[in-house]
Amino acid sequence: MSSRIKSIRDIKLKGKKVFLRLDFNVPLSEPDAEGVRTVQDENRIKEALPTIKYAIEQGAKLIIASHLGRPKGRFNEAFSL
Repeated sequence: MSSRIKSIRDIKLKGKKVFLRLDFNVPLSEPDAEGVRTVQDENRIKEALPTIKYAIEQGAKLIIASHLGRPKGRFNEAFSL
């Protein structure tokens, strides 16, 4: 039996629901006057795009989950996705 970890390219995706747990825990700016934060480093998001696009092109229905963490271990609405 092979111990190789499978890639998304090893799985037939057509018609399947695919759950992607992606690390979008990216640094955000301080809120502006309207309370809006902006992404300061979008590399993690950009790096996930080929996988997302591949799954869609193969006919998968995507469910994407991520988180922004819990500053100081507590829920904070400002960091809710």
